Amino acid sequence: MTSRHLILIPLLFVMSVGCVDEQEQSAKPIKTTDDIGEFKAEDGKTTVSSKVKITNPVFGALEAYEPTKQKIGEMAIQHSVDLFNATEGRYPKDHEEFMTKVIKANSIRLPKLGPGKEYQYDVENHALMVVTTAAAE
Repeated sequence: MTSRHLILIPLLFVMSVGCVDEQEQSAKPIKTTDDIGEFKAEDGKTTVSSKVKITNPVFGALEAYEPTKQKIGEMAIQHSVDLFNATEGRYPKDHEEFMTKVIKANSIRLPKLGPGKEYQYDVENHALMVVTTAAAE
């Protein structure tokens, strides 16, 4: 056996061990929901901002995760509501029409939020809101 073979054997071993099925390495799918309540200002629930606030450089990505999921949901709904407005010449008249003609008709699924938060649609302002639930307050 030559010295070249001695180098190739460990290299081939490392390469074969590194070959793992891609499905095993893929991340778990994000849990989604289409549960969107109706926002009523008189309920006095606190709205949650989707602004990313990083206070720790080491865990900054983790701090950005929840607000980023929320922002993705807000953008998806805003786009769909704008398309509804462009097609119909008006915004959804109530929560029921929003759920039927925007969410269900387009099969929209939003990323699940963390505990103590829920999606609500503000009919008056045509916007998706994230509010804290009674359990979180």
